[in-house]
Amino acid sequence: MEGRRTGSLPFVGMIMVVLVQASNMVVTKMAMSDGLNKYTLAFYCNALSSLALLPCPFIISRRSGSCPPLTFSVLGKIFLLALVGSASQICGYAGIDYSSPVLGTAMMNLTPAFTFILAVISRLEKVNWKSSSSQAKVVGTIVSILGALVIILYKGPTVLCSHSPASLVHPRHLVFLLSRQLNWVLGGFLLAAEAFLLSLWFIIQAYILKDYPVVLNIMFYLMFFATIFSGLLSLITVTELQSWILKFDARLIAILYSALVAGVFRVTLCTWCLKRAGPVFVSMFKPLGIVFAVGLGFIFLGEKLHLGSLIGAAVIAMGFYAVVWGKSREEEKTVEGGSGVDDGSLPSSSHKVPLLQSKRLSA
Repeated sequence: MEGRRTGSLPFVGMIMVVLVQASNMVVTKMAMSDGLNKYTLAFYCNALSSLALLPCPFIISRRSGSCPPLTFSVLGKIFLLALVGSASQICGYAGIDYSSPVLGTAMMNLTPAFTFILAVISRLEKVNWKSSSSQAKVVGTIVSILGALVIILYKGPTVLCSHSPASLVHPRHLVFLLSRQLNWVLGGFLLAAEAFLLSLWFIIQAYILKDYPVVLNIMFYLMFFATIFSGLLSLITVTELQSWILKFDARLIAILYSALVAGVFRVTLCTWCLKRAGPVFVSMFKPLGIVFAVGLGFIFLGEKLHLGSLIGAAVIAMGFYAVVWGKSREEEKTVEGGSGVDDGSLPSSSHKVPLLQSKRLSA
């Protein structure tokens, strides 16, 4: 029973990661609509996260005598990881600013495809096209992406409507509507770039964790370097002093939530799950985020809930469970075949703690 409970922890952890990510998109959208600058938001979030993680290197180095040394090579990889992560963060904030949290979580469904391609290229993932488990993972990912496309391309009739009155379309509003459409397209491209950079971020993390498997230390140096990057970018792009002044309002709450919950908690938990289950497993949970975003967007942003959103969410759920089944089946075969011997390869989603431990191990 203990083994089964331990094996399910990455599954539960990734559910929490995706829920926090979707809620963070809604919170930041509300704050940016209230006037919060996306560049100062990135800087304050990274700086606060760095301060929260500052004690970790000292505590871990004192209490863990087996902690590996932080070499210049590992530090350089963390520096690269922070650069990629900062670029992904800025693209994400800008994309949400131009579009909506629903589109943001929908575009994150590109992450499994990007990660899968990068993992195969870097030999982190192997695919056996004759295996039913591999087929289920591939088909589940495709089905999840198709479900996201349904939400984007097909709205359908309104199922639930917010209390805010619908705005009428007049001829003088056509230019404004065209501008909104262009912003939506630009936001989509920025969010697609975020998905690719996030996939690359997963791959780089997997290499770092092989040489230096100390998650909290990695997170501190990652946030420290990201603070430097976002601070330099903010100083160049933000010239108004008013954008740097914080007051106790929704913008400050958004910064605290993004830094402590979506930053420290979510990223650390995501890195721990990646260490246990591999980069492809982590990326497979991205399609589930749109289900949370649709509900949160309706509740807190007053967005209408359309029939297309419900159909797309159902399709995503089917693809999601197909991926989970394929993952569980693959890992059960790995355990039964006794292939858990460490061969020095990098962490792969195919050779980690099973989601559903076999009854033989839990006995």
